[in-house]
Amino acid sequence: MLLKSCCVYSMGVFSLLLLILGISLVLSTVFPHFIQAVVKKEVVLKNGTDAFEAWRDPPAPIYMQFYFFNVTNPLEVLDGERPAVVEIGPYTYREYRPMEEVNFQDNGTKVAAVNTKTYIFQRNMSRGPESDLIRTVNVPAMTVMKRFKDHPILANLIAAYMRSSGEGLFTTRTVGELLWGYEDALLKALKVFRPELDDVFGLFYKSNASNDGQYVFSTGAQSYKDFARVESWNGESSLNWWTSDQCNMINGTNGASFHPIISKNELLYMFSSDMCRSLYAEYEDDVTVKGIPGYRFSPPSKVFANHTVNPDNAGFCVPAGNCLGSGVLNVSTCKQGAPIIMSSPHFYEGDENFVQGVFGMNPNKEEHQTVIDVHPLTGIILQAAKRLQINAFVEKIPTFNLTANVKTVVFPIVYLNESVVIDDASAKKLQSVVVMANVVENVPFMLIGLGIILGGVFMLLMCRQTVPESTVAERQPLLTS
Repeated sequence: MLLKSCCVYSMGVFSLLLLILGISLVLSTVFPHFIQAVVKKEVVLKNGTDAFEAWRDPPAPIYMQFYFFNVTNPLEVLDGERPAVVEIGPYTYREYRPMEEVNFQDNGTKVAAVNTKTYIFQRNMSRGPESDLIRTVNVPAMTVMKRFKDHPILANLIAAYMRSSGEGLFTTRTVGELLWGYEDALLKALKVFRPELDDVFGLFYKSNASNDGQYVFSTGAQSYKDFARVESWNGESSLNWWTSDQCNMINGTNGASFHPIISKNELLYMFSSDMCRSLYAEYEDDVTVKGIPGYRFSPPSKVFANHTVNPDNAGFCVPAGNCLGSGVLNVSTCKQGAPIIMSSPHFYEGDENFVQGVFGMNPNKEEHQTVIDVHPLTGIILQAAKRLQINAFVEKIPTFNLTANVKTVVFPIVYLNESVVIDDASAKKLQSVVVMANVVENVPFMLIGLGIILGGVFMLLMCRQTVPESTVAERQPLLTS
């Protein structure tokens, strides 16, 4: 009887110890810190780590979709009416983007590389072949007219050539030509006077099977927060296109990777050479991709807001003080003077006058917002969609009668959707990490649960041991009868 009592009391003490230990572990967050320490050690750009292999050659398939805006009323536009366009697409390409010429520097704290991108057309995922014809703004003509508008003699020669050759404000080209380049007659004629000019034009000319220059990244060896952060691009640690130091900063990663242990209240910074600037995304919602929990981040409207809404953006007004409005970015200064304006597709989150300026614009969040879904513990991208629209700034140029009646308008040409979803093999591997992390993090709660169960058993046994003697006496005759 004494031995039985000792066992019962030992169980009570043990259950209490389990409760104290479990609660202490929950309050001290020892296990979450342990998991984070392991992740910090593994998510580093160095040979032998999964993070490095995924960074060097992304395993998930990346697709680039192009949606063109076909102009349906070119003659009316020349007479001063609002442009009307019809969206045509997608034209889909499989994108391969391995890191090449990888070279570790500064004792493994930095790594230099070029990000070569190759695009392979996917006919079965496209609306039509690359030979489909698109009528759009004649960007080379607009560029030439704007560039030489203050050179009367040359401007007159250019205008005469355009009249005689039939060159106009609009051109009809194939999808392949508009994307990857074609020999432009006006540029070729102008090359006689300006040999330094290239006579080939394409929205992504020289971008296929090529790279945008050398990057130097932080490996994350010194701090996990610096994982894959861009230290310099083409030998420079800042840009020189904009009119403020803040706007010229190179911040964050290249958008293909992010540091581990991401919280909801932080900003994810990215540098985009396509947009010639850095930008950031903020937490929007919890998501689940292939059974893996993640955080959704997206650039807020403030990132592309006019300087009157966001004074930090005043430096993006070029020339200084020349601001177009919220939702657009004039990148002509980094596009060889071409009147190129960047925006979200259909001017999503842009000023209403851009949307109303072109018939056929229908912005909506689901199709036109840029989103990044990341696994917060590892920083691995679960799903992402970079959506960006290329526009031309069309305006009246007094030197050229061709533009005499046109309205000033940000004219949409094409928008792209560069998307990726984690592949099944990587998802399976990450799911095992999620399960293991959940088990480890829940160990304190398991101890608390076990303590509660044992405590309950202890209480039950104690109640049975302390049954009143009168109750026993009353039951005794029944047992001996």
